[in-house]
Amino acid sequence: MSERLQIETADGILLETRIDAPGEPVRVTVLCHPHPLQGGTMNAPLMIAVTRRLVARGHTVIRFNFRGSGASTGAHDYGEAELVDISAAVDHARSLDLPLGVAGWSFGAGVALNWLATSGETMTYAGVAPATDHLPDELPRGPKRIILGTRDQVIDADALRRYAADRGIDLVLTPGDHFFHGRGDRIGDLVGQGLEM
Repeated sequence: MSERLQIETADGILLETRIDAPGEPVRVTVLCHPHPLQGGTMNAPLMIAVTRRLVARGHTVIRFNFRGSGASTGAHDYGEAELVDISAAVDHARSLDLPLGVAGWSFGAGVALNWLATSGETMTYAGVAPATDHLPDELPRGPKRIILGTRDQVIDADALRRYAADRGIDLVLTPGDHFFHGRGDRIGDLVGQGLEM
């Protein structure tokens, strides 16, 4: 089942949102997209592939376009006001009354991790290749996984490995570059396994 809707944030932004659900969901996952200024949206190929695999694993997946992307109102805020966007999506996800996790790819993975740090939430997290530039120093407890391609050409892979090791984050290295062309099913399963820990 697929549903398109708008979610309103606490500061009045309307987020273009899509919810994909299996017949009998067992979890709900908020999935955050890559950098809007580099063409990232909730409909990027890897986002769609990960969503498909998560739905096959029993997750209801809530994807949304960050403010200023796609049909969402507002303007891009370099990861700051986007925290409010994630809060709105998580609030909607809570209404489904299922175990809840948050995930993302690249920019979305970094913003989701910052959202966990600022909110203090202990829900499960799975991030695909977040850049380390603006990641939080302190994190709340809760299962966390980071997935990194062995040939990532966009982020500082060594810095991300150190970041994960220093914070006890489960780091999974898998073949692929930053975009994982043709490997969406594998990445979706790695995200799903991380969220199901």
